[in-house]
Amino acid sequence: MTNLNLSVDELLSTTRAVRKRLDLNRPVELCLIKECLELALQAPSGSNSQNWHFIVLTDYHKKLQIAQLYRQSWQRYEEMPGAAHNLHQDDPILASAQKRIFDSAAYLAGNLEKVPVFLIPCISGRVEEAGASNADLAGTYASIIPAIWSFMLAARSRGLGTCWTSMHLSHEKEVAEILGIPFQTVTQVALVPVAHTRGTQFEAAARKPLHDVIHLESW
Repeated sequence: MTNLNLSVDELLSTTRAVRKRLDLNRPVELCLIKECLELALQAPSGSNSQNWHFIVLTDYHKKLQIAQLYRQSWQRYEEMPGAAHNLHQDDPILASAQKRIFDSAAYLAGNLEKVPVFLIPCISGRVEEAGASNADLAGTYASIIPAIWSFMLAARSRGLGTCWTSMHLSHEKEVAEILGIPFQTVTQVALVPVAHTRGTQFEAAARKPLHDVIHLESW
């Protein structure tokens, strides 16, 4: 697979959540997934613990079981006030973008099992342990999220599309049973669909202007 030779700025500004442009019919070579994971393992983790694990799933039957659970969560999400299509309704431009995002996410929910590869990142321990503070939770997730993002950046540079999803976590225990994950001692963090993209050109997304979100010296 030819590297896309994107500049650092291009890579950071065009690594999109890809859903409708995932190629559901083209297999993804395991060697590409391993290359991306090798780079992901260079990410930082708290105290250099490296308590991460990555399940690479291609088995259609297992993917279908997980996709069915995912769709149950999606059906609940659709009705939530905070669902994508219900946000920014006072801004016509943003409202249109939110509808596109929602339609794209709905497409993924309906076709999830067709995606060639699921990457399910996990971390040792249970994040909801009694008495866990915000600092504990932040430290735990900070020890796995940078690696996931590094994987997604590496995938983009190789013509692969990814998308961070977490809908399946409402059924984390059932998914653990499907995949043989020791639920009591290992936490699933995300489900990242991985596929070649249809076309490799992606643009920077519309975002709030920096002056709306930056706070200098104090809030």
